[in-house]
Amino acid sequence: MQDKDILISNSGNVYNIKVCGRANFEYAVPLRHLANCLNSNIEKICIDGSECTFMDSTFMGVMSMIGLRSKKCGTKVEIYGMAPNVRALLKGLGVDKLFTFFDNVNDMQQSSWEELAKQEKNMLETAETVSEAHKVLVEADDSNEARFHDVIKFADEDIARLRDADKK
Repeated sequence: MQDKDILISNSGNVYNIKVCGRANFEYAVPLRHLANCLNSNIEKICIDGSECTFMDSTFMGVMSMIGLRSKKCGTKVEIYGMAPNVRALLKGLGVDKLFTFFDNVNDMQQSSWEELAKQEKNMLETAETVSEAHKVLVEADDSNEARFHDVIKFADEDIARLRDADKK
């Protein structure tokens, strides 16, 4: 892993996100928080994918969550400089249609980046993020249901187990 895997900046009504290296479930929880805060006051989310080498399905699910919720509130989501192999992963899940792609990252408004730190491990919140991310992938393209049925089932079982453990 690199020192800085996910960077974020906010300038008024525009969020910029830079994804470096392997984008995985460890960074999905804080991005899920961003997805849950989306509203019509946010004009645009720009994602610099020029240094991203891979995305796991949970991360792609949270990206899709951002894409779907953005459409509902009129926010644009633009991805810049995404490598063809990573873009193919999004296309393979049928969620590339949620984003506008630009080849040249230099077209993206530059920002002063801050590291989006991985949160301390909260197993319940991670399990909830995994479940919700995969449910969004199914919502975005129903052909993903067979692919992620078991992931959703196991994540939901983890959620129930973790909630029961918290009650004790």
